[in-house]
Formats: sequence, structure tokens, C-alpha cells
Amino acid sequence: MRFTASHCFHGLRLARSIAFVACAALIPSVGFAQTAPAKRDISLDDLAKIARVGAPVISPDGAWILYSVSRMDTKEDKNHADLWMQRWDGSSPMQLTFGKEGASRAAFSPDGKYISFLSSRPGKAKGTQLWVLNRLGGEAEQFTAITGLAPTPATTPVPVPTPGQPAEKAANAAPVPAPTPGMEIQDYAWSPDSKRLLITLQPKAEADAEEGKPPVPPKPIVIDRYHFKQDIQGYLRNDQRDELYLYDIATKKLEKLTTDKNVDEGNAQWSPDGQWIAFVSNHDEDPDRTDNDDVFVVAAKPSSVAKKLTNWYGSDGGRLAWSPDSKSIAYAQGATPELAAYSQRRPAVVTLDGKVSYPASKLDRGVNQPCFLPDGKLLYLVNDDRSEYPAELELTGDGAHRLLVEPGTTSAIECVGGRIAVIHQDDTHTGEIFALEGNSLRKITGVNDALLADLNLVPTEDFTSKSSDGTEVHGLLTKPLGYKAGDKVPTILFIHGGPNGQDGHNFAFERQWFAAHGYAEINVNYRGSSGRGQDYAKAIFADWGHLEVIDLLGAVDQVVKMGVADPNKLGIGGWSYGGILTDYTTASDNRFKAAISGAGSAAPLSYYGADQYILQYDNELGVPWKTRDLYLKLSYPLLEADKRMHTPTLYMGGTNDFNVPIIGGEQMYQALKSLKIPTELIVYPGQFHGFTRPSFIKDRYERWLAWYDHYVAGKNTPASPPPAPEPKPAAVSTATK
Repeated sequence: MRFTASHCFHGLRLARSIAFVACAALIPSVGFAQTAPAKRDISLDDLAKIARVGAPVISPDGAWILYSVSRMDTKEDKNHADLWMQRWDGSSPMQLTFGKEGASRAAFSPDGKYISFLSSRPGKAKGTQLWVLNRLGGEAEQFTAITGLAPTPATTPVPVPTPGQPAEKAANAAPVPAPTPGMEIQDYAWSPDSKRLLITLQPKAEADAEEGKPPVPPKPIVIDRYHFKQDIQGYLRNDQRDELYLYDIATKKLEKLTTDKNVDEGNAQWSPDGQWIAFVSNHDEDPDRTDNDDVFVVAAKPSSVAKKLTNWYGSDGGRLAWSPDSKSIAYAQGATPELAAYSQRRPAVVTLDGKVSYPASKLDRGVNQPCFLPDGKLLYLVNDDRSEYPAELELTGDGAHRLLVEPGTTSAIECVGGRIAVIHQDDTHTGEIFALEGNSLRKITGVNDALLADLNLVPTEDFTSKSSDGTEVHGLLTKPLGYKAGDKVPTILFIHGGPNGQDGHNFAFERQWFAAHGYAEINVNYRGSSGRGQDYAKAIFADWGHLEVIDLLGAVDQVVKMGVADPNKLGIGGWSYGGILTDYTTASDNRFKAAISGAGSAAPLSYYGADQYILQYDNELGVPWKTRDLYLKLSYPLLEADKRMHTPTLYMGGTNDFNVPIIGGEQMYQALKSLKIPTELIVYPGQFHGFTRPSFIKDRYERWLAWYDHYVAGKNTPASPPPAPEPKPAAVSTATK
């Protein structure tokens, strides 16, 4: 229903020579025995120290791993990412890129000669372009010249050299075609023979300014689409569709892959033999009105006619994986459109003639990221009751064989040859890259090892509760640092978003942050969550704010009975659907001393046409002129605020959030203000649903703690942190020559 996402890569400059860096990395360092320093509690300064490791890419020969490392840059107030490479055995980590510009979608060319990535760093062409780095050394070269400028006149543009080609010979290369106007690269994939690229292009929202000229003034946005807005993307124009193109490396020729128009084409994958390309698209009469993606296949030639392989009325897709013999494609099949918001995707395989089969046919858990091994074995990541793990699925049977038994979260998987790399984390360890070898993990990267070794961190425990209607609910409990059995402590019920998601055994900064400040945290996988099967997920269909609230309160009751939570010092909060449930829960129960509702809403009627969920309204609630009473029923926190709302509540949101627009928090803030209930509204300029500005992320944590300290812990401290000092103006020199 409400999803959160926060992804941002920034910063990039290529090292002059990989060979030099590789040699330097082999030089042993000199160390001296020292007394281990005492561990310290986690602090907000650690937000900028914790690195986020990107999805692994295995080299064709299986000898190397390529990945990104992203950190907060507090000086520039943005996120910053660099590319790294490391041997499969975990040795020789080397940083490949430096600087301010961003890099994403790193890959090895199949012949192993080049490393490629997307970046908007300065080059001959503006915007996001493909760059390549020769593994023998040298600077990165801009490999494409697809721009978002106005249509280019019929003149020969500046040629772009082939990787490794001397610049002085570029003029003799085949001419680069005129850039496609208004388009930029979103994704790409090398052909198996390294001679072509499959490029996904998307229209730019605004044209780039020409060199030496002022920015192009914005134009009115003309909209005639049914689904017309999306978080981050903004308002969707009629021509705003992702399309697939083939780029011939020798001729520099860019040609559209399919003959289709006015449809989105994504998640494209080359077949191992290079003859076919599989992708996901919706070819219904009006794709905006249906949640009915299908898997298509097309010959790997320009202007080919795509063939639809799947016919399930619902979403077929996700990441695709070809079988080693290029005869079938693994994907994930969603629920029917009315249950799309609660879909627990099932594993599926389709052949080139359209025959669909269902591996592990009795598996009632959501899956994603299929991966074929050379021997034909099929792996998926399985979302299962507070953990996510890789599993081998029986292609013609009922079973799924879990490969990792320990609680944890595997968030990415890559298979090349017989080698499998994953990103894995748990309660006290951030995500790192591991080799999956049989049923065990071998660590490859240790980007955050030194930092984590310096911190006092606490584990998270499983617990089970019974709701008032007898439903068994599973949750997580994180006790504060130094907790002693029998102590009753201030406790925060922190609610996950979605609702089609789950709280699991992963490194959650806010758990450690609250624990370091004396709070226990409760996380509950209420009905509507993933990880417990399709029936459990769909239980709240068109009945928001009912069964979830029962489950949340039952879990709090259980932790009080366990003797951990102080019933007189309870707080509640969450983001996205967690913010929505915060409003529903405080409107249903007065036990909480304070609440924080981030990116929430309490009146679905006011969101119809104002957020990105038009299909969910159509399929679940119906149109408001036909189901007015249902919309009003689900709006009880606002419409019955005078009878129900009593809890001091802090509301938060970003001005650019099209997922759950800030109007939801504004309405509830206004209601509580009218009722003279303590409340504040914090508005973060320019932020989408998932925040990206480091100073705002830090500010949010500071405000959470101040609000809970004042109202829940009962400390004699302000409910809001003191304002940050204004930056001092630069000194003005009075010196004269």
C-alpha cells in the first residue's frame, strides 16, 4: 500500500591505473600491538560512517567481485558512492573511482576486458551516459552520447572513441548518430559476445540547457494519462515511457529494439546464446488502468516484433533469469490485480513457446531475484517470517530447500558460472558481500567491520503474541543496552511500512539508536505483512486500521506481560503505512504517551487522485462516488478526531512526496492543533517519500528522540531539539592591493 525507498548514488572519478592500485593493495602494512579501545554507544555521527554496499557483480572468469560503496557526505549534504573491486577470495580490495559525480549499474563486459557504469560526470555529452574503464589501466571513457537536448540538426556529432581507442583516431571512427532528443539512459546490459548493448531509455522531464545559455524555462505539464503521478518521477507525461534500444559498439548505431509504442519495457535480459531478449511489459489497451505485466521475448534485432509468453491476469515479471540452454525464463508471478498491494509473488518458469510451470508449487511465501546455476538448478530469495534467505527450488516438485538456516536478511544474489555472491546482514552486522558455498557463507567484503567492532550493539529477539481474536502474530523485540532481567523500561512500538513488507533480522539503525538511549523497541508483523503467506497478507483487504491495530496492541500487551515494557512509558511511531497505522492505533487506544506519524494519512478520500495509488483505489476500495461510506469508515482518525485523538503527536513529511503526500500529516496536525492536543508538524523541503538529504535524516532522528524523551521517558527536556546554528557568513576581506 505505502512503500518506502531511499536510493541515491553520488560521486565518481576513475583511478588512473587499476594495475597500479592492485599492486599497491598487495603491499603488506606494518601493525603494532595495541590495547583494544573500549567500545562506545552508537551515535548519529555514525550515520555518515556506515557504508552501504551495493549489489555484487561477478567477473566472467569468476575471479573478481565488483560493487559500490555509498556513504553520506555531510559536507556536501548528499550521498556519495564509489566503485570497488575485490578478488573472489576476499583479498586485494581496491577503490576504482573517486570524486563528486555518481556511478551506478556497474558491470563487467562479457569478454572481461572492461568495467562499465552509468554516470552523469562531465563529458562530451550531458546527462546519464555509459562510461567504460579498460581493465589494463587508463581513465574512463564516455561510451555513449545520448542526450536530453532539443532535436539535433542533421550534422555529424563529435565521435566517441571505442574503449581503448586513441583519442586522435576517434575522428576516423564510424560517426555517432544524432542523439535521441529528450532521452537518457536508465539501464543497460552487454550482449554475450560484447559487441552490442541493450539500453533502456527514458524521457527526460526537462531538456538540458545548452552550453553558455540560460536554463530552459519550464513548460506546462500536459497530462492525459490515467496513472499520472509517481514519487520521484513526478507528473507523468503521455510520452514518458521506458523503451529498449540496441546499440552497436562497432558502428555506434542506436536503434529501437521492438516495434511497440506507448508501453513501458523493462527488466530486460539477454539469453545466454545472444539470440533473444526477454523483458517485462504491459500491452493491455490502456496499461495505466491495469496491473497486468507480462513476460515478453523478442529476437535480438532492431525493429523486431515481441512475443508475449505469459497470460496470467496479474503481474508477471520482476527480475528475469534465463536457463543456461536459453530455452526458458524464470520470473515471479504476482496475485490478481485486486490483491496487487498484498501480492506474495510465486516462482514461475516459462518456455519460449509459452508453457508455464511452477517450481516449489506448494511454497506459500513471496520470492524474488531468480538465479539459474550451470547445472540447471534454480535459486530464489524467499521472504519468510522475519528472515529472507536463498533457497533452491524443485523445478518439478513441491519443495524449496532453505540454504541458510540462521536468522538474517539476504537482499541480493548474483550467479556466474558455479559461483554465487549475496549481500547478507543480521541484527548487529550491516550488509556485506558473501560467497554462498553450499549451506554456508564466506565473507568477501568487510567495509564496516572496523566501525562495528567499535560499537556497543544489541541483538534482536523473536517473540509471539496472540491478538484478541486469537490470531498468532510474530514480532521482534530489541532491549536497551545494559538491560537487566526484570527491568521495566520505556518502550517504542515502531511500525513498518508497506504494509506488504516485514520487520526482520537486519541491521536497523533506529533499533540500535533507541537501545543506546534506554528504550526497548517492538516491531510487529501485523496482518497485511509479508512472510506469512498470501492469506495472512490479504487479510486486511479494504479493512484498513482494524486487524492491524488488534495485532499491534496484542503484541504490546505481550511485551508488557514479559516484564520488559513499562506500561506507563509507551510510545508509538512509524513511516509510510507505519505512520498511517500510528494514526489508526492512537485513534483506537490511549495507552501511548507520545506518537510520531511520518508520511502518514488518516483520510483516504482526500488521497484519491492525489497520490500514486489509483489502481489500488480502483481494485480495493472502489471509486468514492460509489463506495463513499467505505472511504468515510476508513477515515476515522480524522473524522472522529474529537472523540478519539488524545496522544501528543509529531507529524513529518517531505514536500515532494507523491507516494503519501504530506497533506495527510497536515490534516492531522491541523486537527490536533484545533483540539489543543500537543502536536508539531515538520516539513522537509525537496524530499521524496524516502529521504536522501543527510542533514534531514539526522534531524529526523534527533526529533524522534527529543519527542519520546519528553513525553514517554518523562525527561525534563524540550520536546523539540534546539535549532541548528545558522552558518556563519563568509568573512569579507577589506584588504587592498
